[in-house]
Amino acid sequence: MSEYKSGFFVGGEACNGRVLVVDDEPDIRKVVKMTLQKAGYDVLEAENGEKAIETINSGENRLMLDVMICDIRMPKVNGIEAIAYFRNNYPHVPLIVLTGFPDTDMATSFLRQGVVDYLVKPVEGEKLRSAVARAMEQRELARL
Repeated sequence: MSEYKSGFFVGGEACNGRVLVVDDEPDIRKVVKMTLQKAGYDVLEAENGEKAIETINSGENRLMLDVMICDIRMPKVNGIEAIAYFRNNYPHVPLIVLTGFPDTDMATSFLRQGVVDYLVKPVEGEKLRSAVARAMEQRELARL
């Protein structure tokens, strides 16, 4: 099966899709960004839910987001609030939770709400790439 291509170009190269990583830890954002960029994704970053909402609502970003990866515990607008905002305003964008504080009840609740995956930090690169690939497939199926 060939890998999904979103059909837009970044820096002259075809891109697998655009991912927004929302996490208050710069080192986590950096590792996730590097992992996904190596897999061919264009990656946007935000340090909290408030910045994520600003990022997605600015310029052409709102038209070009394929997946959102979001931490839960963050200052200002936390992950739960950010995910609720994105589910209401961008229901077509698949969501992945990436948290350092696993909670079985919360994981179950998010998965029932349609979150694609609930990952625990530190996440293995292959597991992260696999979750994003599943989210991209889900987005493609929603377009059909």
